[in-house]
Amino acid sequence: MADQNPRGPPQQFNPRDLTEQFEQLLRTRRLNALTERSRSRHGSHSSPYPSAPPSRQSSRHAPHPPRRPVHDNATIPPSYSSLRNMPKVPSPPQDPGSMRFRNQLLTLSVGPTKYENPGLLDEALAVIPLDRVYGDAEDESQLLQAQAASIGPNTKPQWGYQDCVIRALLKWFKRTFFTFVNNPPCPVCAAPTVAQGMAPPSPDESARGAARVELYRCSANDCQALERFPRYGDVWTLLQTRRGRCGEWANCFSMLCRAVGGRVRWVWNAEDHVWTEVYSEQQKRWIHVDACEEAWDNPRLYTEGWGKKMSYVIAFSAEGATDVTRRYVRDASKHGADRNRCPEEVLVWITDEIKKVRRENLGKEDRRRLIIEDHREEKELRGYVVRALAAEMGRINLSGQPSPPGDEQKIPARVSGSQAWREARGEAGNRSPEHDRRPSREGH
Repeated sequence: MADQNPRGPPQQFNPRDLTEQFEQLLRTRRLNALTERSRSRHGSHSSPYPSAPPSRQSSRHAPHPPRRPVHDNATIPPSYSSLRNMPKVPSPPQDPGSMRFRNQLLTLSVGPTKYENPGLLDEALAVIPLDRVYGDAEDESQLLQAQAASIGPNTKPQWGYQDCVIRALLKWFKRTFFTFVNNPPCPVCAAPTVAQGMAPPSPDESARGAARVELYRCSANDCQALERFPRYGDVWTLLQTRRGRCGEWANCFSMLCRAVGGRVRWVWNAEDHVWTEVYSEQQKRWIHVDACEEAWDNPRLYTEGWGKKMSYVIAFSAEGATDVTRRYVRDASKHGADRNRCPEEVLVWITDEIKKVRRENLGKEDRRRLIIEDHREEKELRGYVVRALAAEMGRINLSGQPSPPGDEQKIPARVSGSQAWREARGEAGNRSPEHDRRPSREGH
């Protein structure tokens, strides 16, 4: 007899259901981890709940606990420790390594407070061609408004006018104002130079924020002149020299963004790079901006474009500090480096400490606004992790094998700096494994 109940069509994956399942799995994993931690802390493997009165039934007749289902390895998401997504209970640093990391972050957090200096803001505004920048911003803003109006009457433009001002400033800064330095030219004959090592800064160089000085010798046999390249950290000096590498670019550009009214962050990466974030009132979030690359809102640039592995990405501003690693490392298993400078709970304590110091003199309404922004940003960062998990599981078909990759956004490789310098730093894209172990001779 023919089968009266033929099988229906195969079930399709629902991304929303997958996302809910992942979130439930993360909550379960967190509960299990907390339970195990509680057991180990009390030196007992008993249940944390009150036990029932002892039964007269022999233990050999006691029912066995239900066995946990065994999943195919192809469908198991990354471990909780690699996600770094669940809330942590802040804990003060105790060990020497954590104390050193705290001192380093406290020192780094001071830099962006200089962007609030009224005198420096006036100096920064004096070097900006305001008519050009605001004119370009107005043109782009009107174009975006027209595009939004063509879609529908209630459609908002993708970027607001202030965003367009920063975008115009970025274009001018990269193409006209600042110069990227690989090896500085010879001051006598303008011939190429060769690195000779480091030298201590002079008193004048130290006064202008140079913590180190690079030495270069002219490559011309009949010249051989020496050239000093101080790595200045003083913004006013950078407005005069208008040259440097990533550190000088990010420092000066962040100051100029603040001068035109933007809320800025100076973003530090432990793997030797720095850049800027600007807050968009239009989108209610922080936007990645890299002046060296003329990059706007492309946070996956470093991991998926340059091929970097990143551990810590901390954003500093006059309003505090935030661990924004999840914005830039979307897949920790592929692009995440070891986070071993301090426990995660200690890092939360350090960033909270910096926020408290920076916000203690703010008014009640300002503090409340920043707290709301903090919660909104945390939700954004958690969303990146969940979406990464959903995308990874979506690439696994019913047979448990990865599906063919689809059309994905192409992330460009690094364009600033010479090819040799980019390769030495492991930032040229398509990185080979030895780049992970190769030290960089020149800092950001």
